[in-house]
Amino acid sequence: MLGDDGISPSELARAVEERGFESLWLPEHSHIPISRDTPWPGSLSGEPLPEVYSHLLDMTVSLAMAAAVTTRLRLGTSVALLAARDVLWTAKEYATLDVLSAGRVEFGVGFGWNREELAHHGVDFERRWDHTREAVAALRSVWNDDIASFDGEHVAFTPSSAWPKPGRDGPKVHVGGGAGPRVLRNVAEWADGWMPISARSSLAGRLALLDEACDRAGRDRREIDVSVFGATTDPDGLANLFDEGVHRAVLTLPSHQRDDVLRRLDEWAPLVELNAGR
Repeated sequence: MLGDDGISPSELARAVEERGFESLWLPEHSHIPISRDTPWPGSLSGEPLPEVYSHLLDMTVSLAMAAAVTTRLRLGTSVALLAARDVLWTAKEYATLDVLSAGRVEFGVGFGWNREELAHHGVDFERRWDHTREAVAALRSVWNDDIASFDGEHVAFTPSSAWPKPGRDGPKVHVGGGAGPRVLRNVAEWADGWMPISARSSLAGRLALLDEACDRAGRDRREIDVSVFGATTDPDGLANLFDEGVHRAVLTLPSHQRDDVLRRLDEWAPLVELNAGR
């Protein structure tokens, strides 16, 4: 997470690319309501929401800065809260970023956990799943169709011309979430990738659930990239994850302070060579 008092997006991106890492993923929250009953899903035993959540830099602007100072680093959203976003502006922003970065965008989406935050955007929390699904379908129309249109319950616009168009049918769309049946059903039915959070050295059980969801949806499981977030940094554990079929391991920086970030990246740099040699 990038806060307003930590390392800059451009310095972070250069440091990540220089050490050989494949991608940089940034999250988003527009704000954190002071009065909030929704529990933070990252808490294991009632810990408060980290203060950096209220100080996040804008994800899109930060990724644009990262793109400007790198040449091969992939640029990921982890995750875009689509139900709280205007679809047409989002489509243009990330098509533009993809074009200007020569096709380096990976588009992660989430359904959102903060009821109060989403309510301030006019989002019906109980309908956010359907809203997000419609938003992705609308994004893909804007990205791929010369004349785009969409007529849904949550997203609707008449036939329109919207450019630029990203390459390769638009960025891959990855769904962030656990291994619950609702998440996996959405992954199997319309996503290009799945982004579970786990520090475990094995995801065999969760991958089996994804296989089952794909079978029910009539989807070839091999079409779906699996990117594990908060991945273990144990070399043997990482090796096992890749053997099980995981495509990408995303490491979570425990701090956004410059010196802490650079020190941790140096510690993790040997893991890049481990994966490159597989």
